[in-house]
Amino acid sequence: DEFISSPPRKTVRFGGTLTDILLKYEKGETTDFELLKHQLSDPDIKDAQIINWLHEFRASVAYLTKEFEQLISILLKLPWLRRSREVVEEYLGFLGNLVSAQTVHLRPCLRMIVSQFVPPRITIREDDVDISDSDDDDENLSENFNTCHRALQTVARYVPSTPQFLMPILVENFPFINKSERTLECYVHNLLRVTVYLPTLRLQILELIIEKLLKLDVSTPQQDIEDAEEAANNSNNDEKSTEEGLFDMEEDEERKGNKVVSSRSERMAHPLAERLDILMTILFSYIKDVCHVDGKLDINNTKDLYRDLVSVFDKLILPTHASCHVQYFMFYICSFKLGLAEAFLDHLWKKLHDPNNPSVIRQTAGSYIGSFLARAKFIPVVTVKACLDLLVNWLHKYIDNQDTGANAYCDVALHGPFYSTCQAVFYTLIFRHKQLLDGNLRKGLSYLQSLNFERIVMCQLNPLKICIPSVVNLFAAITRKYQLVFCYTIIERNNRQYIPVVRSGTGGDLVQTCTNPLDSFFPFDPYMLKRSKKTIDPFYQFWEELSAEDLENLKKPIKKGTSEDEDDDFLKGETPQNDGVVGIAPNSYDSYTRSPVSSIGSPPDCYVLYPQ
Repeated sequence: DEFISSPPRKTVRFGGTLTDILLKYEKGETTDFELLKHQLSDPDIKDAQIINWLHEFRASVAYLTKEFEQLISILLKLPWLRRSREVVEEYLGFLGNLVSAQTVHLRPCLRMIVSQFVPPRITIREDDVDISDSDDDDENLSENFNTCHRALQTVARYVPSTPQFLMPILVENFPFINKSERTLECYVHNLLRVTVYLPTLRLQILELIIEKLLKLDVSTPQQDIEDAEEAANNSNNDEKSTEEGLFDMEEDEERKGNKVVSSRSERMAHPLAERLDILMTILFSYIKDVCHVDGKLDINNTKDLYRDLVSVFDKLILPTHASCHVQYFMFYICSFKLGLAEAFLDHLWKKLHDPNNPSVIRQTAGSYIGSFLARAKFIPVVTVKACLDLLVNWLHKYIDNQDTGANAYCDVALHGPFYSTCQAVFYTLIFRHKQLLDGNLRKGLSYLQSLNFERIVMCQLNPLKICIPSVVNLFAAITRKYQLVFCYTIIERNNRQYIPVVRSGTGGDLVQTCTNPLDSFFPFDPYMLKRSKKTIDPFYQFWEELSAEDLENLKKPIKKGTSEDEDDDFLKGETPQNDGVVGIAPNSYDSYTRSPVSSIGSPPDCYVLYPQ
């Protein structure tokens, strides 16, 4: 009776010590071994029991060879993270002993640790359907992640080859993009933490994260984001008007509190854009933290990270057409120091003028140069001029070589990089002409005249026919005003030569005119993700709205010999300011023809009337 009523001692082992059980199993006696597995799998197992078992396992790691994979699998499933501090410390010691004595178990150990990089799953039943997702309310989540990183560091200390085994596991465990925002946020954050203590993996981890961000980015075109935001705004307005009709009380409005309203207004209406926004915010924070030590820019850290990011940019971003947001990681790191921005421009320039690169890569590099020069506030005029000199000189040399002979005709397939460079120059001039002329008008005009735009515009390759019409029209208006070149005769001739293309479809024949033969886009068009936008906006050059007066002034040529004092209002106007809102992002000319009113920050599709 006494034996039956007394609880079993927690130290009781079936068949003696753990070593005895393992040796018996090797001889074919499996009873004690099965009992051991059953006890370790018990969901009600106590902390003291776990500690005692782990203590014995640590002493017996030499016996835990490959044939005990199943037993190790059960040990790795133990809920050690949510246990007492003593259990956690004992478990970390066990992991270290296990991987140092039996490296055959390294992969399962790494898989177990990485699986803890996301919040635990909870199961909710709705109408007999399981809805499983991450548990956002776990208060110990941050502490659990810290412990996971300690475990990973412990394993890496004992097994120097850990990084090469870890990377494939990080790739295969990356959550699907339709998982909850919290799951994606935690996983990406933990991946970036790994780069701090395993620096050899940084480049590969950045590649992995940016590849996933790109998939999100290209799945959410700007038009879809704008449509979702517009629909959300309309539904919010409808709700507000209904509420005001029912309860016309100011007290109720005040009681709603600002916090909820602001947090809702920060959310993106498009679910994939919301995920991308959160992840871009994390990436920007990581870049800032790596590059700054005690609030000051660390040049060596910044240069090292810049090299890794440029490598990722070349491999993933440059070959991807029309991504909207991810490329801004280069924009952001370049804002830290002018030397980085100049290095990035030099890097793009080498891509552009190297004939060994594929034409599409050269064209994209041209788009990046133009968009970067136009949009980056931190690039001074002196750098803009140096880049314009480089690009325009290359254009003139290209014309020297190509403007006579068999290939001296307008053809995107033959001269794609040339047209892309022309568009980059035109686009830069549209955004920067006021700064180039600021201070000393005569000197500025002399510089612009030295670029000899007339020769570029008048050449047989006819760049005005290929570049996006909105860019061409603004360039034509500005160059006419300063009497640099008169483009309208060529534009009119080109318009007469456009050949409509008939495309047949299920809805009947559709007549289209190809207005973007380069299929070009401007990579640094206005950034639309609400949270991460706050990081970019201080460095970003928005397009200033052209008033009716400005448009009128664009039609008036400046008189030769005008002194600075006689400068007209348009010239006295400041350079584009951050608060300017108008226009659209010209990824393609099609988007111009249906430009939403809500789009901000890019030149509008502005047609200045041709002079008679």
